[in-house]
Amino acid sequence: MTSDAFLADCRARLAFDLLSNTWNAVVLWALREGPRRPVELREQIGGISSKVLTETLRRLQSNGLVDRRAHPGAPPRVDYELTALGRTLLAPIDAVGAWAVEHGDEVIAAQEAECAAARSSS
Repeated sequence: MTSDAFLADCRARLAFDLLSNTWNAVVLWALREGPRRPVELREQIGGISSKVLTETLRRLQSNGLVDRRAHPGAPPRVDYELTALGRTLLAPIDAVGAWAVEHGDEVIAAQEAECAAARSSS
C-alpha cells in the first residue's frame, strides 16, 4: 500500500466501508452455506429486523456480493445467495472473527477499564 491507501477513492477504503457495517459481514457469513430465504436468515442471525435485513440485502446486491432469485409460484418465494465476488469476502470475515476470538477478552477488558476510569474521574 502507498501512503495514499486510505484516500476516499481508494480500493482499500471501499473494502473497509463494506465490512464496517456489522450487518453486511453477518449476512454474508450467514449465506456461506448456500441460498437462504429472508425468514431463514432472520432466524439464523437473530437480532436483525426485517427492515434492516432487507436494506442489508439490497446493499449487498447493489455491490455485487449477493444475488436475489425470485421463484414463481403461490406464494412467490425469494432467496438470496452469495455471488463469486461475495464468496471472496468469506476468508477476510473469518480472519476478523478469529481475531475477535483470540483478542476479544482484551478489548472488553480495555473497554471496562476505560469505563471504570471515566466513572472514577467524574
